[in-house]
Amino acid sequence: MFQDKLIPFIDRYNEISTLLSSPDIGNDIKRMTDLSKEQSSIAALVEKAKHYLETLQAINDNKELIFDPELGELAKEELPMLEETLASLEEEIKILMIPKDKNDDKDIFVELRAGAGGDESALFVADVFKMYMRYAEQMKWKVELVSSSEGTAGGYKELIFQIKGNGVYSKLKYEAGTHRVQRVPDTETQGRVHTSAITVAVIPEVDDVEVDIKPNEIKMDVYRSSGCGGQSVNTTDSAVRLTHIPTGIVVAIQDEKSQHKNRDKAMKVLKARVYEQEMQKQLDETSAARKLQVGSGDRSEKIRTYNYPQNRITDHRIGLTIYALDDVMENGNLKLIIDPLIAHAQAEAITAAGL
Repeated sequence: MFQDKLIPFIDRYNEISTLLSSPDIGNDIKRMTDLSKEQSSIAALVEKAKHYLETLQAINDNKELIFDPELGELAKEELPMLEETLASLEEEIKILMIPKDKNDDKDIFVELRAGAGGDESALFVADVFKMYMRYAEQMKWKVELVSSSEGTAGGYKELIFQIKGNGVYSKLKYEAGTHRVQRVPDTETQGRVHTSAITVAVIPEVDDVEVDIKPNEIKMDVYRSSGCGGQSVNTTDSAVRLTHIPTGIVVAIQDEKSQHKNRDKAMKVLKARVYEQEMQKQLDETSAARKLQVGSGDRSEKIRTYNYPQNRITDHRIGLTIYALDDVMENGNLKLIIDPLIAHAQAEAITAAGL
């Protein structure tokens, strides 16, 4: 029965409380920290579980009182409310029991690249960047530009930026893939709708413990920056290109005037990409292929279409269509898409876990 699945969490929470109150726990800071983190990770689940068991007990008590001459009517009145509360708690608990993605709380790098469609694709990169900027403002996240390569007619051929904040990866991991746009370009004289596409990569930032890149595994080239950025940028060897020899991953950064700053940025992006590749390898090796490859970095999959003439956005993974493209693009109201994606992913995870 469902309630039997809750007891181990409550028991473990109480066990951790006992361990943390022992006199000698202060001598082992690492163990104390690990136990505190574990307890914190299940605290919300345990609270809901206790409420669930209390509600279940109240339902059983009321069922026994139904035929009581004095309390029977009151018991009958309370039962539907208690049963509704129990069902709601069960759904909440199932979500809390889903194994947590270890990357969910991490900051991220987002890489936007123009694809099919030429100049129009580069312009759409700029539009999507603004969309994410506005969504980040709503979420109280911080956005920092890492690297950019401008298009010949505006927009960007490539744009890399970092987003820092609470639960960034947990929300934006759903954005990885190919984004297709259908609209009439400014240069189109006949009013014909053109289709172009960009790719989005969402990569969690990692620390040195998670990715160990040795100095002899990196080849560094320096060169003069191109494009705008001021005289000093274009006349000194400030641009940096890092190549990770074991994987062949290359990162080039030229936005800063300082070679040192460019190298620091390039190193952070390189570590993240190496981590992403390893993460993708692990996903590929798992036998159970998920329908919704959220956060997998699969940039070849067409995940979404933005149709401007119809003011329509369609997310192809879950068959979601909304007629609010202007609200999403201009106001950054991405929750209209992200919230259903999260709900779908949670439902699949609950089914997979047999809850």
